[in-house]
Amino acid sequence: MIHIVLVEPEIPMNTGNIARTCAATGSRLHLIRPLGFDISDKAVKRAGLDYWSLVDLRVYDGLEDFFAQHPEPDLWLTTTRGARCYSDASFRDGCWLFFGKETAGLPGDLLSRYPDRCIRLPMREDARSLNLANTVAAVTYEALRQLDFPGLAKDGGQAWASQKAAHIRR
Repeated sequence: MIHIVLVEPEIPMNTGNIARTCAATGSRLHLIRPLGFDISDKAVKRAGLDYWSLVDLRVYDGLEDFFAQHPEPDLWLTTTRGARCYSDASFRDGCWLFFGKETAGLPGDLLSRYPDRCIRLPMREDARSLNLANTVAAVTYEALRQLDFPGLAKDGGQAWASQKAAHIRR
């Protein structure tokens, strides 16, 4: 399993898209407070997140709470300042992929604590950053690719044929 950790996410649509990625990949979603939005059942239903029941979600009161519960995670920190390209990292089953809030990224003290675990996605020099949900999807799928997509259907044709047959029978 891959663990997706969002540190103080601010934009609900990004987190909703990331939750969909987690639902589709079987990855666990970890949210570090404070959050810039409400994730109560009422708010989730109002947003129409019909896949939310497929999301394995954990919420923490801050980074201290997270590290108290997971003292030595096999972590990777995604940052525009990372020295290593994300595709050069060696992801293992059970790894933790950290992503920072949209306006500021990950805290500097966290990045300086694990400098050899900082990764980035290549982009143009004059581009500030990628959208958080896109970054999460790219890194998550690279980690899953390295692990040979455990538990995921690799043959879309078979899955599509089964869905179509089930729809026709209705």
